[in-house]
Amino acid sequence: MFRIANHYVSVTAIILFAIEALVLVTSVYLGVAIRFEDSARLIAAPFANLFPQAATYAFVMIFSMTALGMYQLDYREDFRRTLLRLMPAFVLGLGLITLVFYLLPDLYFGRGILGIVMLLAIAGILLTRIIFFRWSSLRLLEPRIMVLGVGAMARECGALAGNYHGYHKANIVGFIPMPNEDCLVSPSSLLPVNGSLMSMAKTYNVNEIVVAVQNRRSGGFPIQELLECKLNGVKVSDAANFFEREMCQIRVDTFQPSWLVFGGGFDQGFLRASIKRSFDLFASAILFIVTLPIMVITALSIVIEDGMPILYRQERVGKDGHPFVVMKFRSMRNNAEKEGKPQWAAENDPRTTKVGRIIRKLRIDELPQIFNVLKGDMSFVGPRPERPYFVKSLCEEIPYYNMRHSIKPGITGWAQVRYQYGASVEDAIQKLQYDLYYVKNNSLFLDIIILIDTIQVVLFGKGGR
Repeated sequence: MFRIANHYVSVTAIILFAIEALVLVTSVYLGVAIRFEDSARLIAAPFANLFPQAATYAFVMIFSMTALGMYQLDYREDFRRTLLRLMPAFVLGLGLITLVFYLLPDLYFGRGILGIVMLLAIAGILLTRIIFFRWSSLRLLEPRIMVLGVGAMARECGALAGNYHGYHKANIVGFIPMPNEDCLVSPSSLLPVNGSLMSMAKTYNVNEIVVAVQNRRSGGFPIQELLECKLNGVKVSDAANFFEREMCQIRVDTFQPSWLVFGGGFDQGFLRASIKRSFDLFASAILFIVTLPIMVITALSIVIEDGMPILYRQERVGKDGHPFVVMKFRSMRNNAEKEGKPQWAAENDPRTTKVGRIIRKLRIDELPQIFNVLKGDMSFVGPRPERPYFVKSLCEEIPYYNMRHSIKPGITGWAQVRYQYGASVEDAIQKLQYDLYYVKNNSLFLDIIILIDTIQVVLFGKGGR
């Protein structure tokens, strides 16, 4: 894994990203060369000055593929599945590049060339991915990991490595038992303890040791041996860092409070706050202009179906636990909570109107929160704000839940693009673990990634209820 602005990104994904960007740029040059067959016309054409057009085309297509999840890689990818995912991405890219050409006509290189370029790009991307899948199956970039511990935490590390099919999959070579620890992993995965940890790392060609031991204060904890491994180039990580890196979440059951206090991240300084506020204002203004016709149609549809009011105002918990009133398009019928007790939203909730089901699925009901962002109660990206009733009970049941209130809540967030709609305490725990990752590692880079992933959520209706 490679870390960019505190966010973990798969090295394999970065390599694929770079190769496909090169393929897309090359397809523009090849398209021009094929279109102008004779050398005289080739010289007359702006072939030597094509880089702005080629770079713009590559950027738009990469954006479209990213927005539709083409870089959420999976080992089980095959030709058919790749083609089915690639075609919608290129349709979206064609629409965006046409818009770019309309707004910036100097970048336009003709319909004939564009058609050839699109065919070359599709063929090039498909060929690249077929080769890449075969190369990745060799597992050349997979880290070889030895887990210190055989308890519940170690078992979860092994399950993560065995079940997660991403391109940064880890190869667990085995588990090292510790004294006075119940063995919860398969006996066949235990490594015989012969010599020091360093000698075992050399024997099994290990490049990382993950420490998954809950009690590290016992006399049998090999701190000196771990130090020897680290000094000799073997990476040493604890389970909390392992889960953060591989799952992009912070597990509330694996870290110690000292890890939060003395670890990195949690940048809430003036510079970060200023950049985030500027980003909020810019993104909100753009979204308001783009979605204004949609909001007008939505408002009219709500009035026609169920009358007034159009907006639903509700108290939510914001930064530092301060309450504020959030605005949403009303998606439920009037008096949805006539008994006076807040309820979790449920799948196919009978309280939801026909228009409400549509706008919830497409997340259109969240659009009025633009005004909350402009007012300063919310950010564009951040943990979703919850109601005081639920916050009070969740703080009592879930450790560290209040940490998500150390930054402003957002219209969209890391938990929203990585996990389905939350409707229970168990869901709240899973979403909290993603929220804590964002609180710890938030940056402009991660905000942009979340916004791009939100496009996929909206287009395919993932997580809406």
